[in-house]
Amino acid sequence: MMNDYLVKAYAFDGTVRIYAATTTKLVDEARQIHGTWPAASAALGRVLTVSLIMGAMYKGDQTLTIRINGGGPIGEIVSVANAHGSVKAIVENPEVHFSQKDKLAVGLVVGNDGFIHVTKDLKIRDVFTSSAKLQTGEIGDDFAYYFAVSEQIPSSVGVGVLVNENNEVFASGGFILQVMPGAKEETLQKIEQNISKMRPISELISENKKPEDIIEMITKGDHEFVEEMPLSYLCDCTKERFEKGLISLGKQELGEMITDDSSIEIVCHFCKKKYEFTIGELIKLEKESK
Repeated sequence: MMNDYLVKAYAFDGTVRIYAATTTKLVDEARQIHGTWPAASAALGRVLTVSLIMGAMYKGDQTLTIRINGGGPIGEIVSVANAHGSVKAIVENPEVHFSQKDKLAVGLVVGNDGFIHVTKDLKIRDVFTSSAKLQTGEIGDDFAYYFAVSEQIPSSVGVGVLVNENNEVFASGGFILQVMPGAKEETLQKIEQNISKMRPISELISENKKPEDIIEMITKGDHEFVEEMPLSYLCDCTKERFEKGLISLGKQELGEMITDDSSIEIVCHFCKKKYEFTIGELIKLEKESK
């Protein structure tokens, strides 16, 4: 199995930019962490893939948070990605599964009665949130609509995840293509024709097609690769961060925890790592709180 990575290219004289990624390993890691059932694994995997590609559109210490809740049985999916190829996520109800005609029914699991919310922390004074209504719950179509409505960028989004009979993710990846100002109508027609002839992204990844191969299929060679980036599922939680959270609860709530006379355990929702705080540590934090 190839390592997860992303490739960025400019195509058709710089009038189109394309990001393509393979995310199989990190999506399977997320499946193991969250205990997702097959259709939930596919939904989560598609969101993780889009998040990583969108994260690669930013720079430095900028981050973006995506929240999706379409009213389906999976509930809310939250992902956080940075500009360096790392992502983490929470899924509200991981143990859901539907299939239709031997395909994982992502749209049914996610639902389409809700919104995509994208919050960008550009590390300047304000944090920006933009939203778009879910169209199908299939994730790819929904983000193409989001880009058109919220960012006014004509885009094509293809994402896919395949799960085997053991519930392991054995293929995951995707692409986002964005049309820049000055693109010719004949270029757009050519892109549409090329994409319409492609098989599902998950099938291509399962046949060991690389991100470069996917870009080649879309452009038929009229492109230039400009960047490659390794990708990973990575949580940045620390005990110190949870200490700050406990201090912020205040003296009264910490005092109540101490009177229970037992240590407490905090579990990170993103990676399921456990942090134990002894009575002695809680007393110390109580003294530090206001």
